[in-house]
Amino acid sequence: MKLYDFDGMFDKKLGDFIEKNAGKYKEEEWEDIIPKLYKQFGDVYIKSVGNTPKGFFAAMTDAELITALKTHLQQGVPVSEFLCNAIEERVSVELLLPLLDGSEEERGYAVHLLGNDDRALDKYMAMLAGNYDEEFKSRLVDNIKEKADLVMGQAVKNYENGIEKEFMLEIMSRTAIPSEKIFEILINEFRTDPDNLPLHASYLASYGDPRALEYLLDKIDEEGISFIEYKELLLAIEALGGSYDTPRDFSSDPYYQLLTRNGASDLFGKIK
Repeated sequence: MKLYDFDGMFDKKLGDFIEKNAGKYKEEEWEDIIPKLYKQFGDVYIKSVGNTPKGFFAAMTDAELITALKTHLQQGVPVSEFLCNAIEERVSVELLLPLLDGSEEERGYAVHLLGNDDRALDKYMAMLAGNYDEEFKSRLVDNIKEKADLVMGQAVKNYENGIEKEFMLEIMSRTAIPSEKIFEILINEFRTDPDNLPLHASYLASYGDPRALEYLLDKIDEEGISFIEYKELLLAIEALGGSYDTPRDFSSDPYYQLLTRNGASDLFGKIK
């Protein structure tokens, strides 16, 4: 299969364009101009190719598009947006799913192209239990939690079996179907894992059950909490429709001192 580095071709044309228009545009204007130029480049006829970038991929079958992607990755040829767009617009999920069992780069593109498609969720959940790096698993979770209700049963089962418990908590916190089991799990983690208090407070906020307010209010009233814990608890309380108005003094808190020295305390709002 003949491959073309369309991004490299565009970069050359862009360099010529920038040189001809030096000083004409501000930096922020270039940020808007360059994506528009790239989009226009997709319809530019390239003599050496005998087609436009978009037309080149439009002429391929669905199976050929997948082969093109794999070949680009294997040979180190940059994958253009024109190829990705053609795959997203036309290629079936059934053809994309096998890429999840491919190389690291193939898996990465597969997740990007499949997104949160329902038909990929079971595979994503299985991969969370596999030997993949944390960054890749985080990408899987980002897609899964957008459809968390569809995997809530498996998430609870994995949590109970000790499989990637933090990821399972994050997924469970995004479910919308009421579940007493999930509520109890999230509350228990909040109450028994003081080292990760801000994280578990955020899970309760995401889950959205107002019954969590009493636990959050009890915790925020404790004298030993840090400034960071206080702010996360306050955000969770307010997200659930509650409020906390008791004045607190964090002047001796190291992180609060650091923020005030750097003039950043306003980012967190006024401390009551």
